[in-house]
Amino acid sequence: MNVFYNEKGIGDTILIVIDEVEPANRAYERQGDVVRIYHLGTGKTTGYNLFHASKYGEFNGQGLLELTDSLVATLEQAFQKNGVNWTLEVDLSPKFVVGFVQSKDKHPNADKLSICKVDVGSDTLQIVCGAPNVEAGQKVVVALEGAVMPSGLVIKPTSLRGVSSTGMICSAKELALPDAPEEKGILVLDDSYEVGTSFF
Repeated sequence: MNVFYNEKGIGDTILIVIDEVEPANRAYERQGDVVRIYHLGTGKTTGYNLFHASKYGEFNGQGLLELTDSLVATLEQAFQKNGVNWTLEVDLSPKFVVGFVQSKDKHPNADKLSICKVDVGSDTLQIVCGAPNVEAGQKVVVALEGAVMPSGLVIKPTSLRGVSSTGMICSAKELALPDAPEEKGILVLDDSYEVGTSFF
């Protein structure tokens, strides 16, 4: 689940995105200031909009908001004030973590891609990476499934040239870090970083 607020761009509205669905398959139901967005075929909730958001709390930021217990509580209180008993299932675990590249193998169908096995503490992920400087033995920053990049890209499991990939090994530029180098390549961390911990 991701929460967005951009008063200048879209007005005083909170956007809660749980899952993406094609516009043709979207349906809506509204109760007061709360709109539930759901899949027309399955009925599964894919998001919510909260109009007149500033009536219910102070929301700081322009774009993706940091998920915290306080933010979730504010949103659930807003739902209750509108007579809505929908609950938010929230994963507050970090989405940008320190990973360790256990192995790197050549992609069978693409010269410039590598297949990496990356330990992220709680799991070992297979990530297809196009960076020229990725190597086994490195500590790196991994954007996990559900992470929202500064560019707005949402990280999802995918298949690249026929090989499944979960997560993304990030460059400093992709993370919008200050003074990020222009040349292509992932951010390699020093040994002081602990695998599985939050990068930010």
